[in-house]
Amino acid sequence: MQERLPFHAIRPSKGDMAISQAARLATMLMLLPLLLISCGIGSILCSSMTTVHDNSTDMISLLDFKRAITNDSRQALTSWHTSVPLCSWEGVHCSSGRVTKLYLRQRGLFGRISSSLGNLTFLRTLDLSKNGFTGELPPLNRLHRLEYLDLGKNSLRGTIPDTLTNCSKLRSLDLSANLLMGEIPLGIGRLSNLRKVWLSSNNITGTIPPSLRNNSQLEDVVLTDNRFMGIIPDEMGSFPSLVYLGLAGNMLSGGIPETLYKYNQSSLQYLYLYSNMLGKTLPSNFGDTFPDLEHLCLDNNNFEGHLPASLGNISGLRLLNVSSNNFIGQVPGSFGNLVQLEYLILQRNNFWGFLPIELGGLKQLTHLDMSDNNLRGGVP
Repeated sequence: MQERLPFHAIRPSKGDMAISQAARLATMLMLLPLLLISCGIGSILCSSMTTVHDNSTDMISLLDFKRAITNDSRQALTSWHTSVPLCSWEGVHCSSGRVTKLYLRQRGLFGRISSSLGNLTFLRTLDLSKNGFTGELPPLNRLHRLEYLDLGKNSLRGTIPDTLTNCSKLRSLDLSANLLMGEIPLGIGRLSNLRKVWLSSNNITGTIPPSLRNNSQLEDVVLTDNRFMGIIPDEMGSFPSLVYLGLAGNMLSGGIPETLYKYNQSSLQYLYLYSNMLGKTLPSNFGDTFPDLEHLCLDNNNFEGHLPASLGNISGLRLLNVSSNNFIGQVPGSFGNLVQLEYLILQRNNFWGFLPIELGGLKQLTHLDMSDNNLRGGVP
């Protein structure tokens, strides 16, 4: 049997340990400059390497998006190649190496919108409008930084996913001029930062969700040319910054909610309610609460009674269309105060008597239609 040496015989001496430590320290000192150079002393190269790692997901997501394009008629995506820096790709905008904006508006693109765009978690703006995209809306619920979404004027089908309301920072939503159906998600009220919602020219059904009242910063609500039914909810009058309210071309019934004219709607400039089934009379003070209104379109409804003289108080009005209703009585002489008026369309009602002489002072008037009434005399 081999004799085992005592422990103290194999343990290095203190002198040997000192020599070994000195050698290791010298080696580290020699390698330190190389480490500093490789990381650029100020971590420039290391930072760059980190950025490349971070945006690799963005690159993969965009390449997946490109693969779903079936027709790039204008060669908009020819720069989308791994040999080209990601942030130099057409329509791609970056901040700190991450994709924050994808702007491919009107680029002649056809195909489906890949769900991979939902992985661009730093995205703030997504604009794919005016193309030929088909299929359903992709899941975008992970885009918590998204502020502007414009997919309008495509051929998208299906419903608006409720998960879209997880994009809590969304300020502008435009899905207009598509083939969408179903109802507006009730969760739209969770988008407390929403300022503009454009859903016009689709096949959206159901009622206008009262949960919109939670979107107190709304400026544009455009639901024109859909299949909405029911009444205009009172909540439509609760937006202090509302500029554009478009509910025309639906099947809405009832009257104009009192909240819309009871309080001063000082910001409202465009009110489009034409081509519905709205009715009842307009209150006498209807024109007193819209000081900045420029367009008022109530045509093709079932309104009745007299036109309120207070409409003459909307001094900036440029377009007034109340044709194809059941209004009666004389045309108010107060309309002579509408010095900015360009279009006055009162055809197909039951107005009678002579046109007020005050209309002769409307120097900006270019279109006047009083046909199919019971009026007498000529135009002043």
